[in-house]
Amino acid sequence: MLKIVTTECKLFLREPSMVVFAIFFPTILLLVLGAIPALRTPDPNFGNLRFVDAYVGTLVVIALAFLGLNKLPSTVATYREKGVLRRFSTTPVHPARLLVAQVLVNVIAGVISIVLLMVVCRVVFDIDLPHHPLGFLVTCLLGMLSLSALGLLVAAWAPNARAAGGWATVVFMLVMFFGGAYLPRFLMPEFLIRVGEYLPPGVGALQESWLGAAPDPVQLGILALVTLAAGTVAAKSFRWE
Repeated sequence: MLKIVTTECKLFLREPSMVVFAIFFPTILLLVLGAIPALRTPDPNFGNLRFVDAYVGTLVVIALAFLGLNKLPSTVATYREKGVLRRFSTTPVHPARLLVAQVLVNVIAGVISIVLLMVVCRVVFDIDLPHHPLGFLVTCLLGMLSLSALGLLVAAWAPNARAAGGWATVVFMLVMFFGGAYLPRFLMPEFLIRVGEYLPPGVGALQESWLGAAPDPVQLGILALVTLAAGTVAAKSFRWE
């Protein structure tokens, strides 16, 4: 298992564009937004916080969504299309280990991306680190697992790698929309804000735990339920060939 994870990490690092978007893009976006003086000024719309303070939760959503819904489905579908999974099935190593390795690589990359983001938040913009670290950690983990489960579900149902990429992009755009990546959440109708808080990866719980409140147990429960349901369906319907 360790050998498979190590190999998958090497393959991940051999794709510079994937590394940039998965690990560095949220931090780069923060630096670009933070270079605008108006976004570093306290605003009543954000409870007298700065825009960059309120947008951190969305940046975490971007990091998790890219890994779970862009990288994972296309990689797994490509492995199946090229016969990698079929070859694994002829060895003592069960192909399921390759899927577990993919999720572990995503978790590792997600941790690096979020830690880098928090370092820049603190050092460059003097943004407080999460005031509820345990809640933030649990939400990030459940958010990553729920998005990975959805990504595996797309990979399980898509007939080929191109279709997997297209289907995953649709889900990715929806997650980004409700996460506030395209339109700041305070500008959305109240209904859409509430819906977004309960969808993976739990942007509401991420923001609450960052600001110091314990995440809503209902939101965490929904993330766990999505992980269990999507993961189970993906495992039952997954095709190795």
